[in-house]
Amino acid sequence: MRLVSDVHGASAALRRVAAEPGPLLVLGDLINFIDYRTLDGIVADVSGRPFVAEMVRLRAAADDAGAARLWNRRQQGQEGEVRARYRSAIEAAYVDVCAALDGAEAYVTYGNVDRPDLLERHLPDGVTFVDSGVVEIEGWRVGIVGGGTVSIGTPGEITEEQMAERLAALGPVDVLCTHVPPAIGPLARDVVGGREKGSAAIVAYLERTSPAFHYFGDIHQPQATSWRLGATRCRNLGYFRATGRAFHHG
Repeated sequence: MRLVSDVHGASAALRRVAAEPGPLLVLGDLINFIDYRTLDGIVADVSGRPFVAEMVRLRAAADDAGAARLWNRRQQGQEGEVRARYRSAIEAAYVDVCAALDGAEAYVTYGNVDRPDLLERHLPDGVTFVDSGVVEIEGWRVGIVGGGTVSIGTPGEITEEQMAERLAALGPVDVLCTHVPPAIGPLARDVVGGREKGSAAIVAYLERTSPAFHYFGDIHQPQATSWRLGATRCRNLGYFRATGRAFHHG
């Protein structure tokens, strides 16, 4: 069993990994909305790099309200046109990255950047989309919960209450897979952007049920990539767009 997270448009690398034998789990953020390192991505293509640079500055400062105001100002008076351009660009991005999974035994969930409806629609036949649920993979009971933490209101965000409900519905598992890290500072903190994103509901679930492993992504440059919480080994799998490598479980 191999796992990746935060693909962000790296379709060539994903195609190479998907062609290797064995099941593959993809833990969200398949499209490249904004690359915080290079400022490339869908937002730059539609709204321009100066806009992206200011958005990145605000997000790095954890000014989500300022980022939301900037986003709304950029669309003011041309909401329909801008929305249509983004939808077209997002759909094309999903066509490209999802095609990389064709023929693979793959399980895919979504992250905060994703549009779950478009992602599911464009996955090839035979690839399993998991919003939340339990699958049996190579003898392991694997619980998967998609979605990112709430920040600026993207379609892939879920609340802490929703996260807690979905985790509770899993019951005990051997391996927990989420897009979001647990709310443990070194795992949830991005040392480049200075942002911290993590779920207390995940911490509570790990403490309550003690799965052997917890795999996640979301944080591209974490302070720590691995951690032990009680009996659970926690591991950050990102940033696949930068590494091009899958993590081998076992």
